[in-house]
Formats: sequence, C-alpha cells, structure tokens
Amino acid sequence: MKQTQFIIVALLFLASCKPAKDVYLFTSFREPAVDGLFFLYSNDGYRWTDLGGSWLKPAIGEKKLMRDPSMAQGPDGVWHLVWTSGWNGDKGFGYASSKDLIHWSEQQFIPVMRQEQDAFNVWAPEIFYQKDSAQFVIVWATTIPFRFPKGQEDEKNNHRLYCTTTRDFVTFTPTRLYYDPGYSVIDATVVQRGPKDFVLVFKDNTRLQRNIKVAFGASAAGPWHDDSQSFTPEFTEGPTVAKVKDQYLIYFDSYRAKKYGAVKTTDFKTFTDASGEVSVPVGHKHGTIVMTDKRTIKRLQHEHKSQDLH
Repeated sequence: MKQTQFIIVALLFLASCKPAKDVYLFTSFREPAVDGLFFLYSNDGYRWTDLGGSWLKPAIGEKKLMRDPSMAQGPDGVWHLVWTSGWNGDKGFGYASSKDLIHWSEQQFIPVMRQEQDAFNVWAPEIFYQKDSAQFVIVWATTIPFRFPKGQEDEKNNHRLYCTTTRDFVTFTPTRLYYDPGYSVIDATVVQRGPKDFVLVFKDNTRLQRNIKVAFGASAAGPWHDDSQSFTPEFTEGPTVAKVKDQYLIYFDSYRAKKYGAVKTTDFKTFTDASGEVSVPVGHKHGTIVMTDKRTIKRLQHEHKSQDLH
C-alpha cells in the first residue's frame, strides 16, 4: 500500500515539474515562400513577436516552396510539420518532424493524390492530433477538374477538401473526400471544443465570397454539417484559431490588404471583430497556432541569437 502511495506521489510530482503549455506559437512563411519556416510567439494570444527564421528550408517538391506550414505535437512530444510544396502540379505535400523545433528530420514528400491522374494541386495541408483515436488527421484542398459542379469557378479552381490519417507518418489511410459543401473550399483548420464537439474553420473560395466560414461535427474526421454564413470581409484566407480564456480568436490573412485580422467568438455562431486588438508582424503569412511552453520559446530565442552571431 505504501509503495502504491509513493508511486502516485512521484507521478504527481513529475507531472507538476512538466512545463505548462501557456505560450502561443504561430507557424509562418514569407513570400515568395522559398525561405521556409518562420515562427511568431505570444504570451496572451493577441500580441505577437517574430522569432525569425528560417528554421527549415524547403528541399522537396518541384518548386521547393514552403507555404501554409501547419504543425501539431504528438503525445511523445515530437512535432510534425506539413506544408504546401507547390502551386500546382504537386500531388502531395511536404513533411518533416522535430523534437525541439530546431533540428529537423529529413524532409519527405507525401503523395496523397497520386491515385488521381487529373488532380491539379494539393494546397494548405492542415494537421490535427485527435486524442480519442490516437491519430493525426491531415486535411488539404485539391481541384480535380470536372469532378464537381463548378458554379462560378474555373475547372482548375474548384476545390474540395480531402484527408488522410496516420499514427506513425509511415503508413497513411487511403485518401478520401473530407468535405464538399457544394462550392469551392480551401484552407481548413480543426478546433476541438469538447468531447465529440468539433468545429471546422475554412475559406469559402467562390468568387462572390472568398472569406471565412465554419461547420460542425462530432469528430475531427468529419462528417461536417451546418456551414455558417461568412463572418470576415472578402479576400480573407488561411484561418487559424487560438483559445484565450473562454473565447476563441479566429485569425485570418487579409491577403489583398496585406495585413492580419481576427474575430472573437465563444460559440462559433456570433463573431465580433477583434482586428484592432491584435498585433501581428508585417510580412507574416498564414500557418497554424499551437501551444508550447516558455522553455521552448527561450531555446528558440537563444538559437536565433546564435545564428545572428554567425
């Protein structure tokens, strides 16, 4: 009995020693997307500081680009990064992993649409770790000309969302259609509010919209329903979400205005403009917001200073 109590106390002590994940980290890239991975960080979810880069230069894909970097951490502490490797022609996305966000594995090209001869592109892969199924869900947008009614879209701009899942980044489930709301859709990100309570934040990419909406589901793997009306201005894309206390901040890239904006919500039904409350460095292009600890940020700051000295 005493031995059992000792083990419990020891485990509680070790848990208390684990750094709290109370710092926001924002993956980023810079146009023209040839320099690779950049980071921002924030202590409050509103005001962001540039951590510099490049932390990983793109080495795969026909054009060797890195756009839309998305990152998630597994239960073993390893970070997994995916990104858009080309505007068109590539039938997959880039992938690399890291234990410390400084040293990265060899880059791989994951050919998720190779089975589709007419697939035109693979855009904005977004990675999400679903705890209840212990797997990573990766979602991206692809155009397959003449596959869906195109509405007002060109056949090479009529996107739908597709996905795969993996536990080890060695084997992947077969690619499947993830979300077809009946119009062109790109730039999806998954938010979990609670058990069997998920929100999909995405860009309606049709000509009359080109702004952000949400849909709802019971699993990160879908299906999704009840897509909302848009709640951002036109020409906005690349949404990502930070939970700040009891509110969610949905960040978006106003790509024609060349600035970042945000809205606040508690229920993903009513949205309040928060663009005047956030501060995002000029030049930042969209990625994913994740949580980390102060120790990680200090390590990145130290490494960045060391690189500057050299």
